[in-house]
Amino acid sequence: MPRAKKGIKARRRRNRILKWAKGYRGKRGNCYKSARETVQHAWSFMYRHRRERKGDFRRLWIIRINAAARTLGVSYSKLIGALAKAGISLDRKMLATLAVSDPAAFRAVALQAKAISA
Repeated sequence: MPRAKKGIKARRRRNRILKWAKGYRGKRGNCYKSARETVQHAWSFMYRHRRERKGDFRRLWIIRINAAARTLGVSYSKLIGALAKAGISLDRKMLATLAVSDPAAFRAVALQAKAISA
């Protein structure tokens, strides 16, 4: 009885990995064994960096809010504390967007928070 080599299913699986490895340099892009290893590493990096990206954006928003708050003479932590005491529930993304695109609105929100919390 002839040996079964899994035929089309194995070829399809290998081609799928090689498709993911398209554009990689040298053996990594066209040799299945190397390509599989490289693609698996790439997937783990993708997974990790999807989570890291959220922290990166949060850090960016905090930097923007802090810069805008300092122009009003208040630090980031004092502003966030005042917003919490005043019951103003704007998240950091929205505050950073206001600080960049509409400084007058950011100023109004910050002054209202300072007035209520003081």
